Amino acid sequence: MLPERRLYDPRHPLGCHRRRIDDRIVFDKLIQVLRFGCSYEAIADAARSATTIRNRRDEWLAAGVFARLKTIALGSYDRIVGLVLDDIAMDGCITKAPGGGEVAGPSPVDRRKQGMKRSLLVEGYGIPLGRVLAGANRHDSPLLAPTLDCLDELGPLPEQITVYLDSGYDSGKTRDLLAGRGLRGNIAVKGVKAPVQASGRWHVERTNSWHNAFDKLQRCYERRERVIDAFFDLADAVITVRALIRRAWTTHRWDTRSAHRR
Repeated sequence: MLPERRLYDPRHPLGCHRRRIDDRIVFDKLIQVLRFGCSYEAIADAARSATTIRNRRDEWLAAGVFARLKTIALGSYDRIVGLVLDDIAMDGCITKAPGGGEVAGPSPVDRRKQGMKRSLLVEGYGIPLGRVLAGANRHDSPLLAPTLDCLDELGPLPEQITVYLDSGYDSGKTRDLLAGRGLRGNIAVKGVKAPVQASGRWHVERTNSWHNAFDKLQRCYERRERVIDAFFDLADAVITVRALIRRAWTTHRWDTRSAHRR
């Protein structure tokens, strides 16, 4: 997905400046930033500066590499295993955003400190399909429509789709919205306690846990929405490929498959 680059800039009059850092090395650094949540300065070394990592990140972001990587991973999973689009689940998750930014707001669960909310949409197994980012003070219900718009990017959909939602969405407005889109809602009732395992909603809760395992997403210092979206796309690609390998282990065989399941 990356264009071919020369090791040296031909415009240099002597052709003797420092050679370009290999893309794979910088990509590994971005994976470490995503997983451990460290700063670019902390992950940089003598050969790869924080400025180089940021510049390469922005270069790939402008080229749409992260979004395309997520799309390829999702398409591969759908082709080999199959997305369960008959049952989808959606929920909001609040995380910390100490640095503020474009999608930060006062958190109602953290003494009004800066926080971020993601409204996440997953399929029946928990594979992330899309998300909407907003301030932590935003309610889940107004984010329902823009989150469901992520379904438009998936192509043909089943005729009957059930959307599993928690009691925060229990309102007539939500039901009208789902009916207008031809979707069937399975919404938890306010005031009635029910275990999350009672419906298909637990899949989105598990995916939220998978996302929070990436420290960059659990405590985000990035301020620009497009950069945060890029890291979410990268995390979605990792989650999807990991689930693909795990599920394909029992149904497929390939030449490089190891003798023991890891």
